[in-house]
Amino acid sequence: MRRHERLIVAAAILGLLALWEVLARIGRIDATLAPAPATIVESLVRLLGRPEVRASLAVTGGEVLAAFLIAVPTGLLLGFLLAEVPVLGALVRPLVNFLFGVPKSIFLPIFILVFGVSIPQKIAFAVFTTIFVLVLGGIAAVQSVPRELVLVSRVYGASRAQIIREIYLPAMAPILLESARLGMVFNITAVLLCEIYGARDGIGYRIAAWGENLQMPQLYAALVIVAVLAVAINEILRAIETRLGAWRQRA
Repeated sequence: MRRHERLIVAAAILGLLALWEVLARIGRIDATLAPAPATIVESLVRLLGRPEVRASLAVTGGEVLAAFLIAVPTGLLLGFLLAEVPVLGALVRPLVNFLFGVPKSIFLPIFILVFGVSIPQKIAFAVFTTIFVLVLGGIAAVQSVPRELVLVSRVYGASRAQIIREIYLPAMAPILLESARLGMVFNITAVLLCEIYGARDGIGYRIAAWGENLQMPQLYAALVIVAVLAVAINEILRAIETRLGAWRQRA
């Protein structure tokens, strides 16, 4: 996005927030359901100063990180195997495609029955929700590898490790990184869904509690915190993708 486009977007957002503030102050908007932005900011500052809220954020962050570290290598490796082993792919890919299209939330009660309301339950459900995106991304990444380059490399005596390092990884990197970034979106969503549905801690648990008690400033403030952190994580992964993309071009 160009600089002037960013300025236009920022001005539009600030204009909407100013309009929201004015309408809430003069009573055109029900402040009990949509508090003024200034009220939300005040609540945001107070929430960030509370140790229990920071602890809840740490719990949610730990669950997201654990699920991501499990799902990414597992999903991409499974995708690689399904693409490279035709018999295995023919057997498993229909199931993967079917489950990818099914809303994962319908399986949440099963995870609660198996694991109970616990941190392992949230991590397991997040892995389950995320892994299908990564499996399909791994398959697509392998299919993007130029087969003629692989054949020529084998003819010239390249080892399997050399082929993977010099051909597979540079060709697969963009799709793998994009899959990981998309997987993180599914991962965060799954963890928050678990915490809202049933949990003893975590920012999703607090969002559900504030919503049930109609504590709208706290609810909106928590949504802002989650949104900012999600965008920050996405931008970090995008920066890693850009940096590795430069490595791919050199390779």
